Amino acid sequence: MNSKLKNSATDFLFKAILSLDNEEDCYRFFEDLCTSAELKAMSQRLVVAKMLTEKKVYTEIVKETGASTATISRVKRSLFDNDTYGYSLVLDKLKNEDAE
Repeated sequence: MNSKLKNSATDFLFKAILSLDNEEDCYRFFEDLCTSAELKAMSQRLVVAKMLTEKKVYTEIVKETGASTATISRVKRSLFDNDTYGYSLVLDKLKNEDAE
């Protein structure tokens, strides 16, 4: 865990997110919390991470998502060279949900 991020405000945010029951609740909350650009950027990074785990190449990711190569590189570093495993954690959970 990144100790730079850990504080009571971030804890409160994560507790708020965990309290949401469904996608509709998420849309309502995140529409209030984030700008459209912020939400699109977060969504784009998650899709990029998924595509990288599927062994897609940069050109294909750029074409499909519109992400810059800098964004793809950043996501790739977080996905494969970081010890937080946040993307992998979420993508594995989503894959398991789809399999059920």
